[in-house]
Amino acid sequence: MNPPAIRVVAASKRYGSLQALAGVDLEVAQGEFFGLLGPNGAGKTTLISALSGLARPDGGVFEIMGYNVVSDYRKARRNLGVVPQELVFDPFFSVRELLRIQSGYFGIRNNDDWIDEILENLDLTAKAGANMRMLSGGMKRRVLVAQALVHRPPVIVLDEPTAGVDVELRQGLWQFIRKLNRDGHTIVLTTHYLEEAEALCGRIAMLKSGKVVALDTTENLLRRFASHSLAVRLDRPELAAATGGVLAANGWAEFPLDRYDDLEPLLARLREAGAKILEMRVGEADLERVFVEVMSRA
Repeated sequence: MNPPAIRVVAASKRYGSLQALAGVDLEVAQGEFFGLLGPNGAGKTTLISALSGLARPDGGVFEIMGYNVVSDYRKARRNLGVVPQELVFDPFFSVRELLRIQSGYFGIRNNDDWIDEILENLDLTAKAGANMRMLSGGMKRRVLVAQALVHRPPVIVLDEPTAGVDVELRQGLWQFIRKLNRDGHTIVLTTHYLEEAEALCGRIAMLKSGKVVALDTTENLLRRFASHSLAVRLDRPELAAATGGVLAANGWAEFPLDRYDDLEPLLARLREAGAKILEMRVGEADLERVFVEVMSRA
């Protein structure tokens, strides 16, 4: 039986008075596209740092492809590629030199064919000879992705990979990452762009204050927590509260809908109250609504 790509049991980590991880249990199967979501300070980056050996946990078990990140660090690290959130780079080398050096860290020689493929897929070929200092922030972030992939790890962790990246690159990056996932790579994504997580991730864990507060398939989370909504702009906005709606500052009123069957009774209620609808839109259930609901309950 294949071991999970990532296995975390009873993970704990404290920084002074801050409990960054408070008993996290998590398994990610091989080949999954997995989302790790949470507000700032929830413990996502601490968890990733512990998995990659950059932070020493206070307790718990961390494994990559069955290898313990403490007792079998070399094999665990060889199976993991991490794209960090911070733009960390060596200013003295070109892009290609940096990727060759990164290959050398893992004992890989003559890696130029794979480096060329990565550069092409990340639209970096034209910048291969450019010094890292000369690159824009978006280009530097592409190089971080390339560095994480240079040793062909089966498990890839992306910590906010599209922060500050233009829309065109974002589309190209996700096309490449989807291809890696189809080829069998396990992908773990943290992002504040929840529409990305909803479109890409098959399963999602949500963290708050160092604890997992929700863990399920994206489809089940949408079904369990999110509701549809009706947004209307009324000729008499004060009638919104009287009919069960919430009036926003922009003059629109929002009414929650558990299912579309509730729409007609709601419209009838508004008509009976004497309200005239000037504009109307029906909102779909989405991951942002799920996220807000889960965080408020937690």
